[in-house]
Amino acid sequence: MKDVSSSSGADPRQPSSAKPYVPPTVSPQDLPIDYSGFLAMLFAMAGVMFKYKVCSWVSLIFCAQALVNMKNLENDLKQISMAMMFAIMGFVTNYLGTSRSSPSTKR
Repeated sequence: MKDVSSSSGADPRQPSSAKPYVPPTVSPQDLPIDYSGFLAMLFAMAGVMFKYKVCSWVSLIFCAQALVNMKNLENDLKQISMAMMFAIMGFVTNYLGTSRSSPSTKR
């Protein structure tokens, strides 16, 4: 007795009925948020504004993670490069800028 489903001609195991995979198109506005890029930007801003060295280092780590997991080249690269610039500015202000010292009292 022959199986009815194999005689329909839509058997995916047959090379003639195989079709190449075409990923669905998604607009840039509908893409999910890149959380590592977003966190990199937040920590970079905190490193620059509050002069926290730890935030600059964490921002650099999140930048590397966002760069590795990049899905949309155009949008993600803009955000990652912006976060990287703020992280570098944080390093420059923290390590090469003037140090915070307590005000001296005059007698």
